[in-house]
Amino acid sequence: MTSTPDTRIGDATLGKAADENFPVAPFFLPRAWRDDLMAVYGFARLVDDIGDGDLAPGGADARHLGLEPEQSDDRLAMLDAFETDLHRVFATTGEEPHHPLLRNLRPTVRRRALTPEPFLGLIEANRQDQKIRRYGTYAELAAYCELSANPVGRLVLALTDTASPERIRRSDAVCTALQIVEHLQDVAEDLERDRIYLPAEDMERFRVAESDLAAPSAGASVRALIAYEAQRASELLNEGPPLVGSVNGRLKLLLAGFVGGGRSALTAISAAGFDVLPGPPKPTKPSLLREVGIVLRRARGER
Repeated sequence: MTSTPDTRIGDATLGKAADENFPVAPFFLPRAWRDDLMAVYGFARLVDDIGDGDLAPGGADARHLGLEPEQSDDRLAMLDAFETDLHRVFATTGEEPHHPLLRNLRPTVRRRALTPEPFLGLIEANRQDQKIRRYGTYAELAAYCELSANPVGRLVLALTDTASPERIRRSDAVCTALQIVEHLQDVAEDLERDRIYLPAEDMERFRVAESDLAAPSAGASVRALIAYEAQRASELLNEGPPLVGSVNGRLKLLLAGFVGGGRSALTAISAAGFDVLPGPPKPTKPSLLREVGIVLRRARGER
């Protein structure tokens, strides 16, 4: 079957799922769940690509959103157009969404009765990335994670019809942890984009200057700072096993994969001596499987 430009755009975006720290839509899930998770992932990945300037060359995404190809580099204009197209997903009348990934999202939204708020949060997080490039305090960073990460966990609970106030609270903690872990892995890459997600108050405490983050490898002060932030993320991930233990069946395995992915990424950071500057420390598959097993045992109340 011949690929169309629309399917190639979708394939390029969805193909990035393999690079995540955790399995996005693993094989053991029911097909309907996998399809819905990938539809949501496609949205989240594309909005991040718009915000990071990582769109495929050629301007096809801009054209789909009603903009000129050269406007692909105008990230705020792209995000505004993307939000306009998102509203078409939820509209009960009028034209269908223009972008193929949003057209693909529409059946999931209707089937699962999803609300716009989590999607709008992800768009707003990427708008914030265009305006705010440094965070003074951990509280400010956590507020950013409330927009950039927590909506994803809430969407997973909504897709599986398992949302409750307690699960949402634990899911928010896990998602914030996963976002922090990703920031720790990507310190060097983020700095190239003129972004720093390490709180300024913590950098000052550990006597780390921005110039220290541009070094080929981390000195003792940078390593101590990364270890401190990694411990914070680890403590948030402790909300994971109770969350996993509160659900049943295949969803238990999926959530254990998310939590185990975060834990194995932290293991990789630790194994690198907390030197994240040469490149992102990546978890291995054996490490991921081992950490998933630990999460499942703890979810059952075992040590």
